Amino acid sequence: MRIARVGDIGNERPVVVEGDVAYFVDSIIPDWSRESLEAGALAKVRAANLQGLEKTRFGSERIAAPLTRPTKLICVGLNYTKHIAETGANTPAEPIVFMKAPDCFIGPNDDVIIPPGSTATDYEVELAIVIGTQALYLKDPSEAPAHILGYSISQDISERHWQIERSGQWVKGKSFPHFNPMGPVIVTSDSINPHDLRLWCSIDGEMRQDSSTSDLLFGINHLVWYISQFMELFPGDVINTGTPSGVGMGFKPTKYLLGGEKIRTGIDGIGEIENNCRNFSH
Repeated sequence: MRIARVGDIGNERPVVVEGDVAYFVDSIIPDWSRESLEAGALAKVRAANLQGLEKTRFGSERIAAPLTRPTKLICVGLNYTKHIAETGANTPAEPIVFMKAPDCFIGPNDDVIIPPGSTATDYEVELAIVIGTQALYLKDPSEAPAHILGYSISQDISERHWQIERSGQWVKGKSFPHFNPMGPVIVTSDSINPHDLRLWCSIDGEMRQDSSTSDLLFGINHLVWYISQFMELFPGDVINTGTPSGVGMGFKPTKYLLGGEKIRTGIDGIGEIENNCRNFSH
């Protein structure tokens, strides 16, 4: 199943996507949110007869972020070997985990806003894990799949000056508004094999990142298990699993986003998203 949300900001509605048709399911559930997922939203929608519901062509109106107000946006750093090499960092013995403000979620095709004065805004294609049921103190990684709702595309925009140079606290460079486009859909875990998916990112038509989730240093199930050892995970929480090599910081000279660029981001089996970069203006 592929789930999503469509509509203008403030008027988004939950849908199920089949092919190019989006079926509105707000007569069954309020939204794709933590509260509705805890109340069994996915099972309710699965049991419904979609053919009798209002529908539209998916993409004929704004596609919103596929979740509303997730409690947490958790990120994993340095989780692809070649990306570790391009940053000059040591290979971590355990996952590097940090947080990103959930308020920076935007729709998959919304504009990315470059912060005032930034000359080091970067792009990062990532596979996003969406949690489906509460998880805490899982015994081992084999328990993780039962707690995963599905997967989506995240574009983990990063401001490297605030992330690295201003005391090295990563959350500072990750939480600007508009810094996490996500979508276009969440593909439920029973409909996709997340362990060997091509993921890529191009800037103005130039392919910058092109890799596979099979190259993850710490795999998907390991990450969910590991994070559950020190943080309670709830339905609708998102885990960005890390980015492969090819980020702007890794080029000599660097290839950062300065405004005016078009970012295209894709993951096989999920789709593509596209964001125009523009500079902040009052």
